[in-house]
Amino acid sequence: MNSSLSTTHARQQYLTGLAIAIAGAILFSAKAIIAKLIYRYHVDAVTLIAFRMAFSLPLFAAVALWQMRSAFALSAADRRRLVVLGLIGYYLSSFLDFLGLQYIGAGLERLILFLTPTFVLLISAGFFKRSVGRLEWAALAISYLGIALVLVHDLKFGGADVMLGSLLVLGAAVSYALYLIQSGQLVARLGSLRLVSYAMCVSSVACIGQFFALRPVGMLLQPAPVYWLSLANAMFCTVLPVFMTMSAVQRIGAATASQAGMIGPVSTLFLGAIFLGEPVAGWQMAGTALVLGGMYLLSVRKI
Repeated sequence: MNSSLSTTHARQQYLTGLAIAIAGAILFSAKAIIAKLIYRYHVDAVTLIAFRMAFSLPLFAAVALWQMRSAFALSAADRRRLVVLGLIGYYLSSFLDFLGLQYIGAGLERLILFLTPTFVLLISAGFFKRSVGRLEWAALAISYLGIALVLVHDLKFGGADVMLGSLLVLGAAVSYALYLIQSGQLVARLGSLRLVSYAMCVSSVACIGQFFALRPVGMLLQPAPVYWLSLANAMFCTVLPVFMTMSAVQRIGAATASQAGMIGPVSTLFLGAIFLGEPVAGWQMAGTALVLGGMYLLSVRKI
């Protein structure tokens, strides 16, 4: 009886964790949809990201303060690394991402960002002499073929703007890959919750400071939908997915949670069709399938 109850409980934990991981991936991917909706009100990337982080900051600051009360004090070196990580991983990456969304569709944006694990692999191989196996090279080739398929088609209609937007989002993916590589040792000492909350506070201050440095204060006055969409972007596409992903990892492990995250590009494709009127064509589905296939091969290799 006890064995049966234990098995049932374990299965419930697994299914709950899987559901949380999938929901978190969909919510995080939806930020591209909300960003495109906000751009309809002639809001630029600097203002968009400032509103997003201004609404997010109070919650991340509360978590950071809670962590401070029960954790050891940070060394000067740790504080410097946290500042750098916050600027690279969330400030620069988010800014380039939202800037790129002004020129490309949400589906292509999510596919490019989904290549982040491949950049981690390539950077690790190039700078840290990590060996790359045949399966990993195959995953890279399949993933980039999928992106090329989608990109070539989009270039026929968007031209230089599509290329510019793609390069900006590509920069966002590389920036976040650098964050992941550099945060490895620090997260082992500080824990993921403490690291993320501290880094997000740094990023939020940088994004808000950038707004006041580059834009007049009068731009804080926006139509009511911009505030509501920004609040949704902060709560449901930033703060909530971060903690949902961490909860899922605790229940089902990082590898399974990562595989569940593959729903992200697919969900963005269909959300873009529903809310933005972006077409879902056969070439998009084929490119998405190739990218997801490549990422699946990488996840299998990690397991």
